[in-house]
This record gives sequence, structure tokens and C-alpha cells, in this order.
Amino acid sequence: MKRGISIIGAGPAGLIAAIYAARTGVPVTIIEANAQPGRKLLLTGGGRCNFTHAGRTDEIVQAFGKAGRFLRYSLHESPPADIIEFFQARGVPATAQSDGCVFPTSNKAADVLDVLLREAQTLGVHFSHRAVVTDVRAYDEGFAVHTSAEPIRATRVIIATGGVSWPQTGSTGDGYRFAAALGHTIIPPKPALVPLVAQERWAGELAGISLPLVKIQTTVGNHRITSAGPMLFTQSGVGGPAVLDLSRLLADELFGATHDITVKIDVVARFDESQLDRQFQERVQAHPRKAVAGILAEFVPRQLAQVLCRLARCDGDLQAGQLKAELRRRLIASAKALPLSITGAEPIAKATVTRGGVSTEQIEPKTMESKLRTGLFFAGEVIDVDGPCGGYNLQMCWSTGAVAGRAAAGPLRELNRTFR
Repeated sequence: MKRGISIIGAGPAGLIAAIYAARTGVPVTIIEANAQPGRKLLLTGGGRCNFTHAGRTDEIVQAFGKAGRFLRYSLHESPPADIIEFFQARGVPATAQSDGCVFPTSNKAADVLDVLLREAQTLGVHFSHRAVVTDVRAYDEGFAVHTSAEPIRATRVIIATGGVSWPQTGSTGDGYRFAAALGHTIIPPKPALVPLVAQERWAGELAGISLPLVKIQTTVGNHRITSAGPMLFTQSGVGGPAVLDLSRLLADELFGATHDITVKIDVVARFDESQLDRQFQERVQAHPRKAVAGILAEFVPRQLAQVLCRLARCDGDLQAGQLKAELRRRLIASAKALPLSITGAEPIAKATVTRGGVSTEQIEPKTMESKLRTGLFFAGEVIDVDGPCGGYNLQMCWSTGAVAGRAAAGPLRELNRTFR
């Protein structure tokens, strides 16, 4: 079979690339190993799909750190406002939360996927499901994409296979293999946005307990690293948005780490230390016979209150009125800077996002085309870029996919008759 553009991967980057390419009238085929497209998309945001982040484009660029320079053009070409308008115009309005996270108002990831599939089908995109790509070879006249279903000849190829996180959804790293075979450098993948493993047993004792707002900080070399947001205790350590963002900032240090990283967690981040101390004393004065752990439980979950008492060497059953000032201050300090020794990260299979992939140095940022192979493009997580929690990574998929789809179709517009 011979078609204009072949896109490997039917995730968000591949689907939006197909839509933008097909708008030009160029024949487009999406090759997907799964029986259904968008499996990972359906799981994002706990099934609610935090599909972008509200804010100025420059702020989105800045959130990606060093990768922002590479993404600047694509994010400005297809910013969050455009993707919100895209879905709203097709019957899926969005709701932005106070933290900037943007969800479909229905809170259903399936609604986002349905729009993409309907639009692609309306534009005549051909889907090849259950087709595992085994090899991609470049020739003078284009590419040969060998699959388990059928061989496909294409003048342009877009690799949008994702990374290696959540492999149960089909993200198995095949795109890295295809890119490497075509001459590209692959930055070794590591987990980003992943739960962290702690040395302390008490963290596991608190498994399942969540905190709506914490601030976490640590120091690596001369750099102070901070993160804030909700947090969850797990069987092996800690997770939740604040921890996932921290894991991204520590990804390089955690990869093959030979020593623990000590972090300090402010578990009552809504108050500064003096405010917390004052609030605590007011409650002690109001309820002097109440147990110290009970007073502390008015600020944090009871089980965590008991752990804080234990770590501060304070009897949690002690009547609050008998609590001495020095011990009270120690309790407050513990709550504002709870120490935790991070021994590593959970496996990359449990990561939300992969750090690593096709080197950005070998990709033209204004087209997403390979600098090494004419007609070869990349989109989405297969590229060595990653952002924080909050819809940034899906926005990166939309933006790079849109640019890749447009650019891949551009040279073929005048050749449509060849492939009809």
C-alpha cells in the first residue's frame, strides 16, 4: 500500500498530527499496534484528562525549563488557547481550575478522544489497527514501514510512539529503535513524574493518606529545589503531584543514584511556622485536656499527627495543657520540615512521563523534521522533552504534533494526485 504520510502511533501527538496533515488533502495513514487508539490518553488525569494548562504561552514555555527553547516555536504556533478552542468548537467545552489545570467540563477523557477520532475520520484519515511496526527503512523516494499487518510505502513518516512509561498502554519504546536505526541519537530514558521511594518505614505506615497542599524542598549541589501541591503517602514512599514534579526536577540525580537524597516536607503549608505555632497554642488554650496528637490532628490527618509526635519524641497522649514550650516548638518544626530520605524512584513503567528519547539537537524545532533524514518527523513524548504535572505534557503533544503534521504535508500538497 502506498500513501502520502504514515504516522506511527495513535496517541494524542499522532492523532493531532494526522488531523493537521489531512486538512491539506494529503492521504494520511495512522499505524497503531493496539486494537483501539488513545489508550494512554484515556487514563490521563485519572480518566478526566487534564489536556492542557491555562496561562500565557511564555509561561508554558518557561515551565519546560531547558526544553522550552526547543518547544518555543511549536507552543506559540499551537498554544493552549487554540487546543481549548479546537475541542470547544466540536462540542467539548473546557474548565480551568484555580491551579491552571484544564479539563473537559464533562471530566471524561473519552470525550477528548472521541473528538480526535471523529475529526480524523471526517478528514479521511486511514487507520491501521493491530499493526505492529517492525521496521522503518529510508529510500530515495521515501520510506518503507514494515508492519505485522501489511507493508506501507510513504513519502513522509511521523514517529509519535510515546516513551516507555505506562507500557501497558502500548508505550514500549519502539520509536527509539526506529529513530536509532535511521541515525538518531537516543538520550537514555529515565522516569519523570514518578512516585519516590523512601527509606523510612513510617511513610509506608501512612499509605493511602493524602494531603491537599505540601511544600517540599531539598538541595542538590548549590541548587535549592522546591515543589508544591497535593501529596500522597504510598507503600514504598510518597506520590501525588508535588512529589511527581519533584521527581522530574531530581530525575538526573535519582537515575543510578548511589546515595539518598534528604527532602523536607512542610505538611501544613497553608500556614507559616509562626502562624501554625499561634494556631496550635490557641487550640491548646481552648482544649487543655485534649491529647497533643488530637490537637495536631486538627491540622493534619490523625495517623500523621501520631507519626509527627513520635518523631519529635513527644507522647501523643499527653494532655495538651502539660506540653512544654520547647517540645511544642519541636513539634511545629517537625510539621514544617518533616525529613524524608529518598532512596530512588519507582520503575519507569510507573512514571507518567518519560525523560529522554530522540535528541532535540537532531530535530528542526520549526517543523519537527529530522535534520538527518528528509521526510522523517517526530511528535510527542518520543522526543527528549518533558514538563511538569498539570497538562503541560499533553500540550507539548498537541503543539509538536500540529507542527509536524502541517510540515509533513506541506511538500506533498502539489503531489496529491500521485497518491490518490
